[in-house]
Amino acid sequence: MTRLTIFDEGGAKLGATQDADAIATTLGGIGVRFERWPAADLDAQVALLRAQGYTTVDTVSVSPDHPDRAAMRAKFLSEHRHAEDEVRYFVAGAGLFTLREGGRVYAVLCESGDLISVPAGMRHWFDMGPRPHFTAVRFFRTPEGWVGDFTGDAIAERFPRLEPA
Repeated sequence: MTRLTIFDEGGAKLGATQDADAIATTLGGIGVRFERWPAADLDAQVALLRAQGYTTVDTVSVSPDHPDRAAMRAKFLSEHRHAEDEVRYFVAGAGLFTLREGGRVYAVLCESGDLISVPAGMRHWFDMGPRPHFTAVRFFRTPEGWVGDFTGDAIAERFPRLEPA
């Protein structure tokens, strides 16, 4: 189930919720868009995002037996930011976006039906877990797509990772 856990930057847990409305409200307060989309509305939502300037759309799918899963996981575990929004819609499976803003760390476990849009410039990292299983639609404003600017801060090492249930 989708979950938001909030920590201070030292790692102390400040709160958690699985309520989608509360997650959307809390993340909206730091400029992050979070929505639950019924799969039946995907075509309409993609059209809406295209109208908002997201000109490139692709799909990424990673399974537990993917031969490069360890390297892929490691690439995204370090704190980074992007020059454009990072927009993902989870079609299947799960992934953990962890965001750092205003002295707090927001760990968002996204699952099937979740849309998250991390604004350009926000520090974050992503964990697909040691046995990843997810399919996500990615939206970009530029054809170059995902380009990370790694901060060099080791903060991600102090926070929980996505582990198998």
